[in-house]
Amino acid sequence: MTSKAARPTISDVAKAAKTGKTSVSRYLNGEQSVLSDDLRLRIETAIAELDYRPSQMARGLKRGRTRLIGLIIADITNPYSVDVLSGIEAACREKGFTPLVCNTNNEVDQELHYLDLLRSYQVEGIVVNAVGMREEGLNRLQQSALPMVLIDRKIPDFACDVVGLDNTQAATTATEHLVEQGFEAILFLSEPLGTVNTRRERLNAFHATLRRYPGIVAENAEVPLHEADMMDNTLRQFHSGHRGMRKAVISANGALTLQVARSMRRIGLNWGSDIGLLGFDELEWAELAGVGITTLKQPTWQIGYAALEQVVKRIEGGSDSVYEQVFSGELIVRGSTVR
Repeated sequence: MTSKAARPTISDVAKAAKTGKTSVSRYLNGEQSVLSDDLRLRIETAIAELDYRPSQMARGLKRGRTRLIGLIIADITNPYSVDVLSGIEAACREKGFTPLVCNTNNEVDQELHYLDLLRSYQVEGIVVNAVGMREEGLNRLQQSALPMVLIDRKIPDFACDVVGLDNTQAATTATEHLVEQGFEAILFLSEPLGTVNTRRERLNAFHATLRRYPGIVAENAEVPLHEADMMDNTLRQFHSGHRGMRKAVISANGALTLQVARSMRRIGLNWGSDIGLLGFDELEWAELAGVGITTLKQPTWQIGYAALEQVVKRIEGGSDSVYEQVFSGELIVRGSTVR
C-alpha cells in the first residue's frame, strides 16, 4: 500500500527552480517584474511540474486578510434560509469573499460553538440568523468586535445592523386581506414566541389590525414545530369553537405552514372551503396544494444579498450608526383565502 504523496511546498518549488524561497514568494505575490525572464520561466515550470498550489489561508493570514465570511444559520432546512443563503453566496462571489456556513439547528449551544469556531478561522465578518443568544454568547460577540449583520431576528440588548422583512407592514397586509375576504374569526399560529422578535412583531401587528375591527374574533396560539397532536387539537378547538363563522388561520412561517397543512389533512379540514389559510413565506408547493395556499412572500434572496453587502461595508471601515434595512413583503393570493 503506497502512502499518499506529501503536498509540495514552496521549498520544493525553490529547489526545483534552483532559486531561493524569496524569489518564489515574489513570483506568487505578483512581483514578477523584479525577476529575470529565465528565473520566471524556471519557477513557472517547477510549479507546473510539481502541481504546486499555495495555501490561500496561509497567504491571507500573512496579509491580515482571510476573505472569509462566517454565516450562522438557525435552520438550514427552512426554505427561507436556503433562499437567503443563495443571496449571500451571490454577493460573496461578486465581492471576492468565501462563505463558511454553520447550521445551528435552532440550538443555542451550537450557536456558541460555531461563534468560537469562526473566530478561530479568523473570519473577517459574520452574518447571523440568530436563535436567541444568551448573555454568554452576547459577551463573546461584543468582545470579538467583528463586523456583523443580523438577518431577520434581532438579539435583545445588542446594537447591531439588521436586514429583514418589514414585519409590521407584512402582517398588517395579511390580516387586512382576511378581513376583506369576510373572515369573522382568525387564529394567528406561531412557534413559541421566546425572544424571537419577528414572531412578536407579526403577532402584535395582527392584534393591532384587528382592534380596528372589533366584530372579528382574534386568537393566537403557540405550537412547537413537530408537535402534531398539539397542532391537531389547537386547530380542532378553533374550528369547533366558532361554529357558523368564516374562520381562517395565519401561519407565522413557511416551516409551520407545512405542519398546519398536514394537520388540516389529518383532521379532515379543507383549506378554501372549510377554513381559510394564509402562510408567511412563499413555498414552492403552495400553488399546487389543493386550491392553492395564499402566502406572504419575502424577498429572501435580496435580504441575503443586502446583509452581505452591509457586512462588507463594515469590514471596509464603514462607521455609520447602527443600520436597520427592511424590505416589503408581497401577498400572493390563492384559493385558500378567496370566497
